[in-house]
Amino acid sequence: MRPVMETYSGTCHCGAVRFTFRTREISSAMLCDCSICSRRGAGLTPETIPPADMHITAAPGTLKTYQFGTKTAQHHFCGTCGIHTFVETRLNPGHYRVNLGCIKGLDALRLPSEIYDGQNL
Repeated sequence: MRPVMETYSGTCHCGAVRFTFRTREISSAMLCDCSICSRRGAGLTPETIPPADMHITAAPGTLKTYQFGTKTAQHHFCGTCGIHTFVETRLNPGHYRVNLGCIKGLDALRLPSEIYDGQNL
């Protein structure tokens, strides 16, 4: 039996970056302890989202990307308001984890979370 998929939508703070994605029901958060995620402090989707299930809308030049280390992961953020919206992961390039704080109707701060050992990748 296939898991039930939910559709979620989200935005950055100013609304210049908008996205929708499909994943299983979000009932927990993943917190990564790598050098950027620990500073950002945002909970991420516990599962990665394949590119076919992620739809992003942003005016050209609005979505900015930061990379470091191996430069495989792509940390995306809004160039207008600065909010980190999602990351294309290092271990599964092209797949996304979404900043749970950007998802409409989800109380991300109240979700149970697990820490992912990103420091030792």
